[in-house]
Amino acid sequence: MLRASLVGTAWMTGLSLRPYLISRAIDDGLRDRDNRALLLWVAAIVVAGIAMAQIGIWRHRTMTFIREDASARSAAVLLRKLSRIGAVLPRKLAAGEVATVGGSDIANTSHVLTMTGPGVGAVVAYSVVAVVLWSISPLLALCVLLGVPVIAIVIGPLLRRLERAETVYRQQQGVLTTRAGDIVAGLRVLAGVGGRDLFARRYADRSQNLLAEGYRVGAVNSWIDALTLAIPGLFLAAVVWVAARMAATGDITVGQLVAVYGYVAVLVVPVWFLLEASYQMIRGRVAARRIIALLNLTPDDVDGRTPDDLDGRTPDDPGGLPGDRPAPTGPAELRDPASGLTVRPGRLIAVAADDPADANALADRLGRYVVSDVTWGGGPLTRIALAEVRSRILVADHDSYLFAGTLREILRVREGLGDDEFRAALRSASAEDVADALPEGLGTPIDARARRLSGGQRQRVRLARALLIEAEVLILVDPTSAVDAHTEARIAERIRVARAGRTTIVFATSPLLLGRADTVAHLRDGRIVATGSHAELLERDPSYRALVSRDGEPDADTEAGGFDGSTDLDPSGLGRPFDVEGSLR
Repeated sequence: MLRASLVGTAWMTGLSLRPYLISRAIDDGLRDRDNRALLLWVAAIVVAGIAMAQIGIWRHRTMTFIREDASARSAAVLLRKLSRIGAVLPRKLAAGEVATVGGSDIANTSHVLTMTGPGVGAVVAYSVVAVVLWSISPLLALCVLLGVPVIAIVIGPLLRRLERAETVYRQQQGVLTTRAGDIVAGLRVLAGVGGRDLFARRYADRSQNLLAEGYRVGAVNSWIDALTLAIPGLFLAAVVWVAARMAATGDITVGQLVAVYGYVAVLVVPVWFLLEASYQMIRGRVAARRIIALLNLTPDDVDGRTPDDLDGRTPDDPGGLPGDRPAPTGPAELRDPASGLTVRPGRLIAVAADDPADANALADRLGRYVVSDVTWGGGPLTRIALAEVRSRILVADHDSYLFAGTLREILRVREGLGDDEFRAALRSASAEDVADALPEGLGTPIDARARRLSGGQRQRVRLARALLIEAEVLILVDPTSAVDAHTEARIAERIRVARAGRTTIVFATSPLLLGRADTVAHLRDGRIVATGSHAELLERDPSYRALVSRDGEPDADTEAGGFDGSTDLDPSGLGRPFDVEGSLR
């Protein structure tokens, strides 16, 4: 930034050098008919032009470096913040908002920095030109000194109006981007249930509203652009008219008249930069407020408590401090007082929930993605260091993100894993066929979200990835909702074998998964109302029987291509609950 200010000042003030050289060439060379003096001053003009071109290159390179460096640094800060916020982010901010902040908002703030160097140079150049003009004519200097504030007064109200319009526009743009992302992510499901046209119309209506708001921003912006060019032009014309009258009366020479024209023409450049900087500042302020709003987000669970809860707390307080209790030295019991669920170590526990929202909430509490009263090994889970919890308890959602890379890279979740481990995990997830069907096997490049794979294939790859982590406690949320019944039966048996001796909690309502569990817990209205084996609950719990034995109907996603099989009925004929991959639960 210091280099930009120095180079920008040199470039701006250097622009006023050539009018002086031209005036000397006219007065000393042309008027006096002195060819030698004329050639001397012409050579000086050429040298000055070359020097100014080189300084201009340095200025542009410096501005570009500042803009790109600021964008990269800001993006790094934003990404670090997003990774620290973790699972709370989707509940507090829409994906479209994050996308626009990470894209255009960062670019707008970076552009403000690029105006700093020329802005400092513009102020210095303005002062230099005013001093030089004062030496020629105090009247002309007063015209310049008073003219620029008049320009600011005229443009100022428009800039404030632009800030208001730009703020509304950016908010609506973030909402629309979120809507577009939701539609694209759920396109298969929407097509299956016939909702594609409905959501397309809703998007079109909101897009029209954004278009109207964009016209408002464009109207204000067009006036600013027009005045940015017109007002300095009128200002130049007025000063030149005054100078021409003075030259006609002999108050200044013809060379000085040309110099005045050159000075004022040069002054248009810093004036334009100052106006452009004001415009960029408005956009930057709108963008900066949105960036800061995102950076001000805090996780619900910052190593055990929200930041407000931690203020002034000591280890002796009843709530304790995060990290002040050691984690269990080995497999330990997990207990959730809110629901009454108790998970014994080394067991395969299945939780059948009447409401998927209750299942998700329970999984969040057990995985410590929200503040809760869950205990692990008899002690509060929230008082154990968060890093320790994350390394030993894994919540694997059925729709978790798959990053771009080869299948081998997607599965390499920890060091020391080789192809043998990858293929073993794929087999446990009944996903050997996924690797076999790819042209280069494990080395086949997969795009972001693995869109080239079907819904069931993606889900099985996610399951294989979760198994490879070998977490002490693995919490699987609907791990087979997008596969056919035969594949699901294999997965249920193989998970039991792969996770033998370790704690596994499966949230599902499929009889095939529930039948393989050591214990099944029925979650109703947020509470565990019954526990036992799958067969026992079928016999003595009518509501459980109704939940898992409802008549199967063709899922919407089957028709849309989300499932791997042709049917979603299990061999027992009990049927599966309606739960499509990517459902809106």
